[in-house]
Amino acid sequence: MQELSIVKIGGNVIENPFLLNGFLKSLAKMPGRKLLVHGGGKLASETAGKMGIPVKMHQGRRITCEETLKVVTMVYAGYVNKNITAALQAEGCNAIGMSGADMNIITAEKRRVTTIDYGFAGDITRVNVTQLNLLLEAQVTPVFCAVTHDGNGQLLNTNADTIAAAMAGALSSEWRTRLYYCFEKKGVLKEVSDENSVIPEITPTYFETLKASGIIADGMLPKLHNAFDALKNGVDEVMIGSHEMIENTTVNHTKIFL
Repeated sequence: MQELSIVKIGGNVIENPFLLNGFLKSLAKMPGRKLLVHGGGKLASETAGKMGIPVKMHQGRRITCEETLKVVTMVYAGYVNKNITAALQAEGCNAIGMSGADMNIITAEKRRVTTIDYGFAGDITRVNVTQLNLLLEAQVTPVFCAVTHDGNGQLLNTNADTIAAAMAGALSSEWRTRLYYCFEKKGVLKEVSDENSVIPEITPTYFETLKASGIIADGMLPKLHNAFDALKNGVDEVMIGSHEMIENTTVNHTKIFL
């Protein structure tokens, strides 16, 4: 099997031109086939605030009303996605910016209301591996934002960590897949104030301990859930840390195990 790297970028890296530029240079140098998924939640929240649209979150996940959906589509699929794609082209990486609706690659369904109504949040039902392989085999680097669709004309907001994990899992039957979650920290930190307190390994049991103690909370919760799901679905390796780990896996980072 050929190797495939699925890289998700988020956090403050998206809003920091210096960090983003460093990350994209590293990504462009990565050997082999690769696929990028990006967030942009902080910029979406900032834009929504300027437009007078309240930002609502629950356990690290955005509650997406109709107006918020318009904002995330503009920010994720527009401004952030096209700037990243253009920057990769400047580094000699032949990238194509996409949402899940493009080429019908990611289909999702509107999340059902239980105790929380997440609005136009989408839970992935299908990843079109055939179409993805057409791009990867042509040595094109797909750049996906956190927007999917239901196949009936409705766009949906889907967590970028979830998209990365779902794609990695779907592609694992045909590629040897590594999943990298990159952000501004060196990894999952035991002490938020100590940049060097990186937890080297996290298992499901240790995750429950860290969650109960409040060390892992908010946006890190869905990230870890998705990391475990990816491994269960056949992904070979999952790592969390700064963009430096995609060039050198010996640098400090957090590795996830089942």
